[in-house]
Amino acid sequence: MENNQTLIAECESKAKQWLSPAFDLETRTAVESMIKNEDKTDLIESFYKDLEFGTGGLRGIMGAGSNRMNIYTVGMATQGFANYLKRNFKNKEQISVVVCHDCRNNSRLFAETVANIFSANGIKAYLFDDLRPTPECSFAIRYLKAQAGVNITASHNPREYNGYKAYWEDGAQVLAPHDKGIIDEVNNVKVEDIKFDGNKELIQIIGEDIDKPYLDQVKTICIDPEVIKHQHDLKIVYTPLHGAGRVMIPRSLALWGFDNVHCVKEQMIKDGNFPTVDRPNPEFAEALTLGLRDAKELDADILMASDPDADRVGMACKDSNGEWVLINGNQTCLIFLWYIITNRQAVGKMKPTDFIVKTIVTTEVIHKIAEKQHVEMRDCYTGFKWIAREIALSEGKQQYIGGGEESYGFLAEDFVRDKDAVSACSLLAEICAYAKDHGKTLYDILMDIYLEYGYSKEFTINVERPGKSGADEIQQMMKDFRSNPPKDLGGSVIEITKDYQSLELTKADGSKEKLDMPETSNVLQWFCADGTKVSVRPSGTEPKIKFYLEVKDVMNTAAEYKLCEERAEKKIEAIKKSLRL
Repeated sequence: MENNQTLIAECESKAKQWLSPAFDLETRTAVESMIKNEDKTDLIESFYKDLEFGTGGLRGIMGAGSNRMNIYTVGMATQGFANYLKRNFKNKEQISVVVCHDCRNNSRLFAETVANIFSANGIKAYLFDDLRPTPECSFAIRYLKAQAGVNITASHNPREYNGYKAYWEDGAQVLAPHDKGIIDEVNNVKVEDIKFDGNKELIQIIGEDIDKPYLDQVKTICIDPEVIKHQHDLKIVYTPLHGAGRVMIPRSLALWGFDNVHCVKEQMIKDGNFPTVDRPNPEFAEALTLGLRDAKELDADILMASDPDADRVGMACKDSNGEWVLINGNQTCLIFLWYIITNRQAVGKMKPTDFIVKTIVTTEVIHKIAEKQHVEMRDCYTGFKWIAREIALSEGKQQYIGGGEESYGFLAEDFVRDKDAVSACSLLAEICAYAKDHGKTLYDILMDIYLEYGYSKEFTINVERPGKSGADEIQQMMKDFRSNPPKDLGGSVIEITKDYQSLELTKADGSKEKLDMPETSNVLQWFCADGTKVSVRPSGTEPKIKFYLEVKDVMNTAAEYKLCEERAEKKIEAIKKSLRL
């Protein structure tokens, strides 16, 4: 109780600073109401900490407070970012940044606030005229030779959220040491220091002048244009879930040669309240309800959906019985990389220096494909900034041909340095055209991969723990797993433990090796001889701890798929017990 009173006192003290004239009347009124309210929950949640850059940048619920997304937290982040840019590029005559946003409530307001602050600090801001996909922001930074970028988006989070992604001059999200350098600058900024009054002469509105070159570049990743000519009337159903893919993805599909694209009418409307879905996340079947309705009605070949900032793609296709099934994130990544490798080889585009990337929590079947096809595969941390880092490290020496993660993100090109649903949807349509050209469906392609490389089932468990008490609980769970790890995983003996916090690999006999990673990360992994793999990590963008389970089986015929699924589900239940979940 005493600790709670101390916390309340600290939050009240911090909140009172938000009653100064530096804040607008609406903000001051909201803060005053929190202070006066007998229930201190809102006060604590809004002020117990400052928003921090995680794996996805700045992200939080919108509202008044230091732990909320508002023009002041956005303003302090931008002022600190501006200070850092001026220090880093002090010899540059004109520093420039790209500012982009998605469909969320307040996104345009925050984007204009960002552009105003940069321009007030003498930095040129290229501000998009309306919402655009996240990957186009990354492309624009490189195309315009800007030094940085800011994208206002909370990706697939619930409607209450918004966010702030900071990008560097390579078009990738900010990595060390710049992330920590920006944070240090942000922490030194007081609200009074924010230069809100923009310089219109330093704000340039951009739009079609970036759209066209971006779409032209996306078209260059097409591997086999002939199959598209044969299957140009492939029946495609697409939904942007009210978000930024609504214009660019249908345009890209048309540019690639697909002329039978049906867009889900109700979800083509830009709306930050996401009225037709509970959560605008293509990972969830519920978000695809209207898309599936149209796909069944039209007897479509493929259903594809992009999230609000159009960097991730979800999909569904018909199985061998003609029933619509969802393709999960691991399967998505698997299909993309299998197709890129197989068909680059078939058309003679593959080179010995080509390489692919996946994140450490993504399916190991990709590693099997790369091994068998003699293609270099690299593992990296979760978050596309790490995939972007691998591209940058090999620039001019080796060619990146694709990479992805289990959370439905894929990047098929190197001229963008963040996941890209525009190119992914276009390439997905090509894969479906290729399948149809061979008398198959996307589902058949997935079965072919399992038959050749082994069946795998992946399952993610998200344990949500919101607020300060939740953050403490998540921290404790990670401590407990380190001090008292599971003895086995559903009966499978653990052979290798990887702890990315200590960067140590420990074998069953107790011997240790160092892990070669660019920095430490709060991630634990356990591997078993039968291919069972479990990874656990706190989310960098949401109040949750994530468990990634992967189990293996042998599939001799496509007809055995359901049997493998049943065995895998039993194994997953057993693993959950081992993890005390």
